[in-house]
Amino acid sequence: MYRICLSRRGDFGEWRDKARMLLQTGIAPHEVDWCLESEGGLFAEPDRALPEARSAMPRPVVPASFPELAEAIVCHSDPGRFALLYRLLYRLQGERKLLSVASDADVAQAGRLAKSVRRDCHKMTAFVRFRELAHPGEGCRRRFAAWFEPDHFIVARTAPFFAARFADMDWTILTPKGSATFESGKLRVSHEPAAKPDLADPADALWLTYYASIFNPARVKVKAMQAEMPKKYWKNLPEAALIPELVASAQARVADMARQEALAPPAFHARVQSLHEARQAAPPATPLAALRQQASACTRCPLHCHATQTVFGEGPEAADLMFVGEQPGDREDLAGRPFVGPAGQLFDRTLGEVGIDRGRAYVTNAVKHFKFEPRGKRRIHRTPNAGEVERCRWWLEQEIEAVKPRLVVAMGATALGALTGRKQRLGDVRGRLLPFGGGRSLFVTVHPSYLLRIPDPVRAAGEMTQFRNDLATIASKTTG
Repeated sequence: MYRICLSRRGDFGEWRDKARMLLQTGIAPHEVDWCLESEGGLFAEPDRALPEARSAMPRPVVPASFPELAEAIVCHSDPGRFALLYRLLYRLQGERKLLSVASDADVAQAGRLAKSVRRDCHKMTAFVRFRELAHPGEGCRRRFAAWFEPDHFIVARTAPFFAARFADMDWTILTPKGSATFESGKLRVSHEPAAKPDLADPADALWLTYYASIFNPARVKVKAMQAEMPKKYWKNLPEAALIPELVASAQARVADMARQEALAPPAFHARVQSLHEARQAAPPATPLAALRQQASACTRCPLHCHATQTVFGEGPEAADLMFVGEQPGDREDLAGRPFVGPAGQLFDRTLGEVGIDRGRAYVTNAVKHFKFEPRGKRRIHRTPNAGEVERCRWWLEQEIEAVKPRLVVAMGATALGALTGRKQRLGDVRGRLLPFGGGRSLFVTVHPSYLLRIPDPVRAAGEMTQFRNDLATIASKTTG
């Protein structure tokens, strides 16, 4: 039996050097007795000298995940952790996919130990409470100290978290399993056990007052609290002294809250209420204005969550001609008006060329909120899906009913689908006059934004000519 004693607890580098030496000499796991120097007994047998390394032994190879796993397991307080790790290391030389076998006893045990260490680290970052020490003087950094009792040797593993989080102050964390000190930007870790200091901080009283004030007796879940903050941590948490009393009085406090009458509203409530009543007292002058007001608070689909505002249609109350696009763009979303961006400018220019006065037409969109994908500081247009179009279709139907146009123009596939309720190829019906119900007609053309996205200049010119011809046809139908 070869006896390998390590000088420090939770030191991955020391274990790795010893394990590599054992592996290169071909010593099997069952031939090694791992221990710590502090555990060497009076009657311990003398160590056998290790044989010389075999020159023919290949260099140890492990999966990329093994070092991270081993670093965590070495920090565990289980005395058998070193033997387990060497057993895994030895087996990995012949079983390269061993760590992926979850049913293996060694792999399962390693997973449990690593999980326990990670949980202990998490609890340390959550439950360390610093107390301020006497100020050292003018121009010096504030000093703090804390006492914590971890289950495992995690001080060196967790100290960098505190160094990054509290870099503007000097501090010391003392534990029975080592300590960490951060002074003037330098971190030092000691593996020597520390004694519990007598730490008193006048600020504890303020912390207790704050904790008691935010406690909500109506939402007490004792089991959930103890699962996240086990009782073993309570003795070092100043606020934990209040927990038994707060929990015991919670039921009575909830009953008192239920019996209390409603408190008087805040002073500004009367002003807000009067403004609301004034709006309700003055109904919109027209049905279209009422629709616009209702749509401003539309929540029929999730698009309202990220858009700046509802972009409702605009135009005369009784226009003979209605244009329907897809959705507002970035500029429309900011301005609150349809067709004012680059596509809208192209649309206005072409209307003027064929003799249509936009001021005498009603212009709207199938979807009233801007759907986009953020990319840096830009908002990139995204096509509304079928569900969003369907939910917004009700507003479009109400607009048509209120305006009562003789000719409705669908610009693009989304508008065509919203108006007809079915999906069809735009090219099959473009430039045609279709019956639309209620004595109205439907004309189909492309959306102006489509013309702006064509990269080929020759093709773009041809499509622009066809779009102008479509609008000229519309002009002839509305003036005839």
